[in-house]
Amino acid sequence: MTVRAGRLLQRGLALEYITLGWNVVGVVLLALAALAAHSVALAGFGLDSLVEIGASIVVVWELRGAGGTDRERRALRLIGAAFFALAAYIAVQGGYVLATAIRPAHSPVGISWAAMTCAVMLALAYGKAITGRALGNPVLSTEGRVTLVDAYLAGAVLIGLVLNATLGWWWADPVAGFVIVFYGIREGLSAWARPVG
Repeated sequence: MTVRAGRLLQRGLALEYITLGWNVVGVVLLALAALAAHSVALAGFGLDSLVEIGASIVVVWELRGAGGTDRERRALRLIGAAFFALAAYIAVQGGYVLATAIRPAHSPVGISWAAMTCAVMLALAYGKAITGRALGNPVLSTEGRVTLVDAYLAGAVLIGLVLNATLGWWWADPVAGFVIVFYGIREGLSAWARPVG
């Protein structure tokens, strides 16, 4: 391995460790905020953080290994499955919120965390895309798209929470989340079918 490849590998691992740390904190914080506000959207956002944790663990596993076609294929399939799980969860959650007309309380903590998460995940997704491309690593590049979906979801949750807090539009959050469902399915199919080797 060249010195440049070694540095890129270390950068990729650092990006994944930052993602893991951020999402572990997010799961705890969002669980508390969801309970306080009785917010299905915040609870769902916390579960999305669990999907991102799983995807990051897969990438760390792949980056720390010797690589190889079988390992890459397995990693891409696991990431694809994470996309499908995220899309399914958002679809079910959005449908449930709309059907039951759940009106959560305002959550300044949820709004703050969603705004910060959107910015942090956009930066991490960009770093993973650049690093994955430079390494020629489809697993890191694909997981970068999981991080991008997480940023989009944070933005959708943020819009929904702000519209609920300012205008009382409780339904804005689940409606915005349906955009992510389409994107998640598309990226899941892409990860599942992506050639390796």
